[in-house]
Amino acid sequence: MTAVDPQTTRPVAVGPDTDLMPGEGRAYALGNKQVAVFRMTDGTLRATSAVCPHKAGPLADGQFDLGKVVCPLHQYAFSFATGTCSTDGIGTVETYRADDRDGQIVVWV
Repeated sequence: MTAVDPQTTRPVAVGPDTDLMPGEGRAYALGNKQVAVFRMTDGTLRATSAVCPHKAGPLADGQFDLGKVVCPLHQYAFSFATGTCSTDGIGTVETYRADDRDGQIVVWV
């Protein structure tokens, strides 16, 4: 599993909650990390590394559902729960906790 350890992370506000409408994804620069945040159709948030480990595709531009995001370059799918790819040998992405708090999108990094 590549989920970031909640014991060693801190919440970082990345922007207003109006940045993302349901069904949208966006990349944010958080220090030396690029994080992709996705608003699900049910309004909840998911977050992963912004870059696909295969050929550096922009995951924020990929299609997604409650369980996974699909890289727009080569259609490799990554689990929001674990970061693992559904295709062996591609690698994993980091996953992050993301929430709405006081009108802000907050990611734990």
